[in-house]
Amino acid sequence: MNKIKAFVLLLIAFSFWIGLYLYPQAPDIMASHWNYRGEVDGYLPKFWGLFMLPIVSLVLFLVFLIIPKIDPKKENVAKMGGYFDGFILIFELLFFFLYLLTIFWSRGIEFNMSGYMAPAMGVLFYYCGIMIENARPNWFVGIRTPWTLSSENVWNKTHALGGKLYKEAGLISILGAFAGDWALIFVVGPILIVSIYLTVFSYREYGREKKVRA
Repeated sequence: MNKIKAFVLLLIAFSFWIGLYLYPQAPDIMASHWNYRGEVDGYLPKFWGLFMLPIVSLVLFLVFLIIPKIDPKKENVAKMGGYFDGFILIFELLFFFLYLLTIFWSRGIEFNMSGYMAPAMGVLFYYCGIMIENARPNWFVGIRTPWTLSSENVWNKTHALGGKLYKEAGLISILGAFAGDWALIFVVGPILIVSIYLTVFSYREYGREKKVRA
């Protein structure tokens, strides 16, 4: 296990320690979900309020460890070098940040959740753009449409464009920190548009490639 993965594992362990430390003094019911305006609209018993995110973080971490081993094109995942490990780090840091926000809220410190999550998601999207630009054909990481998975040329074109667009979507998401009640739109809107566009783009590129072959 390399240093990044070891750090992530320590971060998850620290999350569990926080939950255990705060359990005796935590409220019986904790906020667990916020609407698009950053207002609470869901609650959980304190056990799940304190431990659900650490548990999910651990499960996802284990999934991330398994992916490079079971991918039929595992050699291409290996060729991505540290980009996938970097994604694991940023993804788990995002979960830890969300966990801290829920803890602060349970301690009576209220704020606009969407306003804090928008820039955090923006950082993740921006890094996804970097990773996508360096992704080789595989079954788990990248823009996996039927057409990118059927043609390495279409994969390369789609990911070259997708990397730039995901980074731009990330920058727009960061601006959501200043958008108040509209913060979530800055996150969901750009990434949804980019994802749809890239799906259509890969389809069209594959069609052009077939015509050239014919």
